[in-house]
Amino acid sequence: MRFDLQDTDRKSSARAGRIYTGHGVIETPVFMPVGTVGSVKAVPLDVLKDDVKAQIILGNTYHLYLRPGTEVIRAAGGLHRFNGFDRPMLTDSGGFQVFSLTGLRKMSEEGVCFQSHIDGSRHLFTPEGVMDIERAIGADIMMAFDECTPGTAEYRYAKKSMELTHKWLDRCISRFSETEPVYGYEQALFPIVQGCVYKDLRSRSAEYIASKDAPGNAIGGLAVGEPAEVMYEMIDLVNHILPEDRPRYLMGVGTPENILEGISLGVDMFDCVMPTRNGRNAMLFTKDGIINIRNRKWENVFEPVEPDGASMVDTMYSKAYLHHLFKASEILALEIASVHNLAFYLWLTGEARRHILCGDFSEWKPMVLKRIMQRI
Repeated sequence: MRFDLQDTDRKSSARAGRIYTGHGVIETPVFMPVGTVGSVKAVPLDVLKDDVKAQIILGNTYHLYLRPGTEVIRAAGGLHRFNGFDRPMLTDSGGFQVFSLTGLRKMSEEGVCFQSHIDGSRHLFTPEGVMDIERAIGADIMMAFDECTPGTAEYRYAKKSMELTHKWLDRCISRFSETEPVYGYEQALFPIVQGCVYKDLRSRSAEYIASKDAPGNAIGGLAVGEPAEVMYEMIDLVNHILPEDRPRYLMGVGTPENILEGISLGVDMFDCVMPTRNGRNAMLFTKDGIINIRNRKWENVFEPVEPDGASMVDTMYSKAYLHHLFKASEILALEIASVHNLAFYLWLTGEARRHILCGDFSEWKPMVLKRIMQRI
């Protein structure tokens, strides 16, 4: 995997670049739709490619390991062949999902023993085992196994958790180095910076991750309960330590405002379930502001969802029709809203890239934020 840094904004740390993978080129900044179980909820993969224009999607190691299982994925020839998405993919290590299983898991230095949320069966995730699972899934970018510390964690716990993440990282790198890709194309391993909201821990973790000379690096453990201002402070601190010539991935973040602020602080890659989850609950992000399409005010508004929208569904369907579909609990409403929101997120990061390359990102950002974050 190779990263070419093309340009940097004059007044901020915003960057535009290209990531080269075995399944194609990714232009950054980029938003990555979340395909937890090998599919993005309510969105067919052909629509994801042709209408949303997703450059890369995510899969989740925890969920794919439990169902359908690595045996099935391996027999299919990897996740790309299993789900038909022929563009780059990234797999989260499953650490966040495992550690969210409060009461169903037990952690040790060896790894994490947990009960499946599906049937209660017991499993063990170790750094070595997770690397083997991610090799079998076949994503272009693999994430190291880490512990996602809550944003409200006390210093002592956050320090211990970070140190364990670093030990696990060394084991992940060792296993990754002694194994080969299963399907004949290169895979890249990204370490994850932890350290909660403590500056000294974040700095120490970023320095440790930077020392591994990985092809890309991730920032984890943010947007998990801490104030947004603290999150931005941690991102800024970390990005001044992580190498400039490698892509930076902010995990699980977030709102359109979070994404634009992250871009201005030097982040290249983002993912979040917000566009699809909020879409399934009738919230639409648009170029003119945020809409609750269930509201009665849209009942007789026959103009397109977004006349100058980023996807085909924006001009095909009216606000009144989508309002009707939600009120009638029609499944099609979930697809239309999800496609719309994903296309909006891809449009937003694409516009950010365009303005970075044009040299006016810092002037454009406050203007677009004021418009898109208002409620209408």
